[in-house]
Amino acid sequence: MLAGSVLFSFMSVGVKYVGQGMDSFEIGFLRAFLGLIVIVPFVLYRGIGSLRTSIFKMHLFRSCVGITAMLATFYSITHMPLADATALTFTRPLFLIVLAFLFLGEIIRWRRGLATLVGFAGVLIMVQAQAEMGFATAVGLFAAFMVACVSVIIKKLTVTEHPTTIMFYFGLIGSVIAFVPASQVWITPTWEQLAVLIAVSIVGTGGNFCMIRAFGIGEATAVSPFDYTRLIFSGILAYFIFSEVPTLGMIAGAFIIVGSSIYIMQREARVKARTKASESVSRDA
Repeated sequence: MLAGSVLFSFMSVGVKYVGQGMDSFEIGFLRAFLGLIVIVPFVLYRGIGSLRTSIFKMHLFRSCVGITAMLATFYSITHMPLADATALTFTRPLFLIVLAFLFLGEIIRWRRGLATLVGFAGVLIMVQAQAEMGFATAVGLFAAFMVACVSVIIKKLTVTEHPTTIMFYFGLIGSVIAFVPASQVWITPTWEQLAVLIAVSIVGTGGNFCMIRAFGIGEATAVSPFDYTRLIFSGILAYFIFSEVPTLGMIAGAFIIVGSSIYIMQREARVKARTKASESVSRDA
């Protein structure tokens, strides 16, 4: 997860750089298509038979949600300071709590509910600090919501599917979906932009692989906190490459979001541990 955070930070820098002269829809399409090309050799190495799946509909759903999340994320990155856009992605655990309550019937106890409210208060502080970027902020929050949905789907997919299989179907289906809006704003990229996009696809594919492997071999509550290092990496890169200095409101909001999210994950881990211990005692009895 830590390696994935570094790679995703560099991907965001590349997206923001080419976004100065290209539309985010086109960037999203090229990212998905070039990522597909990057993953093909790994698929061939494992054999075409590795693409056989009995849950193609889930791959299709993951790809639709994933490409929507990617396009929304790229829009926020190209229209907001990089550290601010990155911080908004950390609202994902907050949305996961709401999704679990609405669709899974999970009970939100008062501590977790309070932490969720505190986290969204951090969002309001950030939104207030970036009031002139209202639409981009809204798109960034929507992207975080969609990423939360992707996280749930990927956790289910990794039970039976290999990371290369998941990424291949995402690249294939995502490219087809993103091509439609990209064709309406298409501008032939320069050789420099193409080189950056190729690098973005390579590091983005590597970041996806690391994230999928992390969720596949470890508990989400254990590995997810390492993703917050993206805020540090992105902030440093944005300062030196784009001369972006985060505002006090952004810093305060980000700390509140990260703090509440880590508390929620730790709280969930303790509750699960107690539940498993109780089940173990019951079986022994």
